[in-house]
Amino acid sequence: MNIAVSDQSLLRQAAQAAAGGQQYPAATLYLVATPIGNLADLSLRAIHALSVADALACEDTRQGAQLLRHLGLHKPLVALHQHNEREASAGVVARLAAGERVAYASDAGTPAISDPGAVLVQAVVAAGYRVLPLPGPSSAVAALSVAGDTAAQGFAFAGFLPTKTGERRTALQALLAVERQSQVVFEAPHRIAELAALLAELAPERRVTVCRELTKQFETVHTAEAATLPGWFAADAQRLRGEFVLVLHARAPVAASADSLPEEAQRVLALLVAELPVKQAVALAAQISGESRNRLYDAALQLKQQRDGA
Repeated sequence: MNIAVSDQSLLRQAAQAAAGGQQYPAATLYLVATPIGNLADLSLRAIHALSVADALACEDTRQGAQLLRHLGLHKPLVALHQHNEREASAGVVARLAAGERVAYASDAGTPAISDPGAVLVQAVVAAGYRVLPLPGPSSAVAALSVAGDTAAQGFAFAGFLPTKTGERRTALQALLAVERQSQVVFEAPHRIAELAALLAELAPERRVTVCRELTKQFETVHTAEAATLPGWFAADAQRLRGEFVLVLHARAPVAASADSLPEEAQRVLALLVAELPVKQAVALAAQISGESRNRLYDAALQLKQQRDGA
């Protein structure tokens, strides 16, 4: 997607009008979220920050140069990627010491989310300089928003699973065992069929949202039980292409009975439930016994129902 010179000027003017009123202090690192596939997702504030930056540090200088070219901007580029992040961070800190504004952008999405950036932030903060986020595109958040996981009480970001078969299975089993949380996983096209087969084996009834090529022309979002995923991928070879984000929907908690708790925890919980509201009883029982609040809560509800029905 190329933007005409006149449109570049209008875009920068719009960015100035929308975001120019905010202060952009010198000697500051700006973390700029960049599009994950659709250039139109770049925020006006990000455009303005790039325009006032003295330099752009980026995961890939070719990508950084292309982004600036789209906007009609020219800035010194600093390569900062996973193989040189510590060394390159020192150069960024030196620029900040000279009073410069430095923007950092990974190849796509939000820096430091399965991308370089965390080491840079740590180095800048340790040197006593400010780091300001410019929020924007994130494939993990985009996938969560369309998953519709109503059972989730929060989420965890797992990123890419290990590539070795045994480690991969172990890591996935651990994710699937977590209760009440959505789990966000990235996957490469050459391994997506293998991951689908493993999910179908380990958790056939678990709902999974598969997001392919988010924000791009051939974007696909498909939610189904894991058991059906191998067949869904096999039905169309195009479904195996592109970049993937998967949301493993939250696992419902396994109901605990009072009898499944250690004897001392049972005794403590029973005494507290008899005298206090359930939430307060569970909180105190967890402090006293060290048992999981989730297990104690399920058991407390069972005790309360037994007592009320007596």
